[in-house]
Amino acid sequence: MAIVGSRARKARKTELDDAMGQVKSAMIIVAVFSLVINILMLASPIYMLQVYDRVLVTGHLETLVLLTIMAGVALLVLGLLDMLRNIIMARAANWLSDRLSPVIIAGSVRARLLGDQAGTQPLRDLGQVQSFLSSQASTALFDLPWTPVFLLLIWLLHPALGAFALAATILLVLLGVLNEVVTRKSSLLASTSQIQALQQADMAIRNAEVVRAMGMLPGLLDRFRASNDAFLGASDVASRRGATIVGITKFVRLFVQSATLGLGAYLLLQGGATGGVMIASSILLGRALAPVEHLMAIWRNLGQTRIAYARLTERLQNVSAEPYRIRLPEPDGRITLENVSYFAQPGRPAIIDNLSVAFQPGEAVAIIGPSAGGKSTLCRLIAGIVLPTSGTVRLDGTDVQHWNSEQLGEAMGYLPQDVELFSGSVRDNISRMAKAEDQAVVDAAMLSHAHDMIQRLPQGYETPIGDAGSRLSGGQRQRIGLARAVFGSPRVVVLDEPNANLDQVGESALAAAIAELKAQGTTLIIVGHRPSTLAQADKVLFLRDGRLHLFGPRDEVLVRLRSIAREGERTPLHVIRVSDETQADEGGDSKQQQKIGPTAPQIEQIA
Repeated sequence: MAIVGSRARKARKTELDDAMGQVKSAMIIVAVFSLVINILMLASPIYMLQVYDRVLVTGHLETLVLLTIMAGVALLVLGLLDMLRNIIMARAANWLSDRLSPVIIAGSVRARLLGDQAGTQPLRDLGQVQSFLSSQASTALFDLPWTPVFLLLIWLLHPALGAFALAATILLVLLGVLNEVVTRKSSLLASTSQIQALQQADMAIRNAEVVRAMGMLPGLLDRFRASNDAFLGASDVASRRGATIVGITKFVRLFVQSATLGLGAYLLLQGGATGGVMIASSILLGRALAPVEHLMAIWRNLGQTRIAYARLTERLQNVSAEPYRIRLPEPDGRITLENVSYFAQPGRPAIIDNLSVAFQPGEAVAIIGPSAGGKSTLCRLIAGIVLPTSGTVRLDGTDVQHWNSEQLGEAMGYLPQDVELFSGSVRDNISRMAKAEDQAVVDAAMLSHAHDMIQRLPQGYETPIGDAGSRLSGGQRQRIGLARAVFGSPRVVVLDEPNANLDQVGESALAAAIAELKAQGTTLIIVGHRPSTLAQADKVLFLRDGRLHLFGPRDEVLVRLRSIAREGERTPLHVIRVSDETQADEGGDSKQQQKIGPTAPQIEQIA
């Protein structure tokens, strides 16, 4: 098809290429229908030719009736076939969207983990392609190859009329080329600027609370206006230029149609043609120029579709499909990191630097260290969210990349530092947006000790939580996120700052949940600074600047860290001493810190 530009084609085939290959069967049927339709288009000029040159000359009424019936049947079949080809193209376009949407969403999720900011733009590009294919604009491309056939028929009726029709067609084609040249750059700029403007608007709306609280709206609106003005300016340029050329095209089209009748009349007066030839030539020329004129009218839409198709092809080439992995025996939860390093960008310092460590089932490991030390990145590596730049992360001895992604997800529970919930009910979020048994959902809530809190919500488990959990407090989101993490009894649970938004009741519920998970033999990896978290840890891992400085039994590591603190090393306050603070609230924590010794400037770390 015309929308598949050569610039969009690359060496490696993509899912889009495969899907378009399967759509070709529908396009072949549409091409056959177009063949029959364009043959039936000859019914009108043949009818007029016979009426003028035979019926009006002979006066046979029976011939007129027969010709009228034949023309009517031909045009009826033409209409039915045209309807069918539009239906076929619409269904093919819908199938294409249904086939590629999951692939694009999955690819966009993987790309986002690698820092890509395209968001839902690939889906909008697919929507543009689907919309074009399902519209009548696509069928005009199937009619375009028949323009030379109709020009040849006009030539056969009279060479002068054929030459005139050919000249008119060439003029319209040149106008089409001019339209492409003068609108290409501005159309591309408009498309790019619109994407930027929509991303900025989405960012402002998504962070509405921060925007409102700190008065950021004017600055964000200025940024949006800059991108939107660029979009509107480029779009206006493309529209004005396109409208000018389309207007000229329409004038040429109408003038040529009338001039054909005039030329036919002149030839008739000169005895070189008949009245039927004059009328038939005008009808044939109209049919020959219709696809060209239609193409001019949809030129901008066609250009946008080509850009979207090229962008979509590039996206699917850069994001490879996830390979199928066989389901392995259910894991025990043994996590091993072997010489793992992770770089966010080439040339930047390592976030995780040559780390080797092992976590055993049934033990709770607390990961501590200063800010920006790599703790959250380590959690993401263990959970399989990001892949190490070098080294290997293993679950039960198998590289996490070799696990079936669905099975790995079932075996892994993850509570990120910033809990993101999905639009839906509490039940939907706990069940990880899957169809699950009610008892499994309740079990997860009971294990996380969130059941009573959920029951106090207006509709219990069926309470809608709003977009990203906007109707819940931070603590409620945290506790529902914990229930989601333990849903399905995963063998490994990774908790990144799980008590960040919790009150004393929430802290107690978290402590009880950790104790139960340990009793079940779950591997627990917890990033936490509070003494209550350290008190439940079997081992402590001290991470700084992406490097493992200390790892071992909790008490041994804490003794070593106290020794380092006395020597003046920069060490987090909370690792200096762990005693009975586990029952204290936040005020109690402050009092306990005063007992330890460091002053206010040392709350985060000892310099």
